[in-house]
Amino acid sequence: MTILSKIKWILGISMIFILIIATNLIDRNNFLRVKDSVTTIYEDRLVVKNIIFEIDRYIHEKELAMVRKDSAYYNNKASKINDKIQNLILRYQETKLTKEEAKVFEELKQNLVELKAQEVKFVESGKTQKTLLESSIDDVKENLYDLSQIQLSEGNRQMNISKKAVDTVELFTQLEIYILIFLAILIQVIIIYNPKNE
Repeated sequence: MTILSKIKWILGISMIFILIIATNLIDRNNFLRVKDSVTTIYEDRLVVKNIIFEIDRYIHEKELAMVRKDSAYYNNKASKINDKIQNLILRYQETKLTKEEAKVFEELKQNLVELKAQEVKFVESGKTQKTLLESSIDDVKENLYDLSQIQLSEGNRQMNISKKAVDTVELFTQLEIYILIFLAILIQVIIIYNPKNE
């Protein structure tokens, strides 16, 4: 094997090696994007959706207690429910929030403080003045609805990011196959081609 043949072999193998490394790095980046997106969908969207559902359930209990003028609820359960809601709020704060979500979440926290205050006033009035309490419950429910809608739109956005990353991986896989076929043909031509010395 002549020096020229060895150089041709080295160049051919080097081209394949560089191509494989480059496409591997691109694929790795796309898989990381998919992984991050899936993790975000679970941790920051589905878990939060469950937290919103739990808070909504407790708000519904508060609403029923108000309508029924349930003394047992206000004497025994109200503070426990408020603690559970506070724990859910703390869990919610640990997730990644979008700008819009952070704004609505802050409103929710303020409205929950107002709701507690209105519950105290409701009990102090002998459970007769419920207009402000109803209004506070409606405000909290509106915040929960808005947060729920944000989860849907963000989940959809994350799914689109994943889909684009997967589509990119598929495109590069196709390109890799075509380039490898082209390189295989090129290497065969280089190896087989034997210029005649004149």
